[in-house]
Amino acid sequence: MAVVATLGGRPSRPSARLGRRVLRKVVVLVVAVALLGLLWTGYKSLGRATGDVWPATSIGLPVKTDDTTLPAFTDIVTRPFEPQRAGDDTLLWRTILDAAVFTLKEAVVGFGIGIVLGIGIALVMVSSGWFERGLLPWVIVSQTIPLIALAPIVVAWGHQLEVPGVTWSPWMSVSVIATYLTFFPVAVSGLRGLQSPTRHALDLMATCGATWRQELVKLRFPSALPYLLPALKVAATASVVGAIVGEISAGVAGGLGRLILSYSQQYLSDPARLYCSVIGAGLLGTAFVGMVGAAELLLLRHRPPEAR
Repeated sequence: MAVVATLGGRPSRPSARLGRRVLRKVVVLVVAVALLGLLWTGYKSLGRATGDVWPATSIGLPVKTDDTTLPAFTDIVTRPFEPQRAGDDTLLWRTILDAAVFTLKEAVVGFGIGIVLGIGIALVMVSSGWFERGLLPWVIVSQTIPLIALAPIVVAWGHQLEVPGVTWSPWMSVSVIATYLTFFPVAVSGLRGLQSPTRHALDLMATCGATWRQELVKLRFPSALPYLLPALKVAATASVVGAIVGEISAGVAGGLGRLILSYSQQYLSDPARLYCSVIGAGLLGTAFVGMVGAAELLLLRHRPPEAR
């Protein structure tokens, strides 16, 4: 028997459930960071006490514990609240936040285009077995091309592209690269979801005289939601990764990719700063997936739990 969560005798609202879920995740995150800090500090103390070898052995530790290779955990935690470089009034966290917003813009555009492209490819493949057999291998092969090889080509095409009423900017090329990683999970999961209705359900729709469009809207798309929604979270992460890698490969300044590259080149002078920028990239991906998860809750708020 389904159990309905109640608050004051009434079913809890979607916003209340969302708030509790966010609170739980925040608590888990704080606990995880605290445990990571303890583990990090303990490992560093062990290495300093034993000369970077396992106790009572001559076997070296996998990572050296000097301050350059492994900065103190407290240095990484406090570094965002210090100027990003000497003589600069801008704090590091502000620089990372501005870069994250820039990268998020590229990722969101790539994510949106990737969803449209992925679902479009899935619709084409589900419409005919010939299309599926012809397109699916190429969709899979497309993901074997490394981004570092694809990015310069996309940027070069972008410089030559002429679209009426649109001035092509370098960040748009990065969004195309993000699209490249985004469409794949949507296309594959979308195909699986659109093919998930049973033969009996399809025959019933045909018996009722449903058109192809009605079959999609009334049967195939609702059946595909359990496949598409997890794929959208994967696509959100992939879009952030694609945007960051695209910025590095295409030489686009302003985002986290170039910031990480710049800090890596200055690693020896300030290693904690690079760690902070990488953590910022991780938080950006987590935040984007959280946005997709919140949109999923809103989309499914009227569906019964057993149908989700």
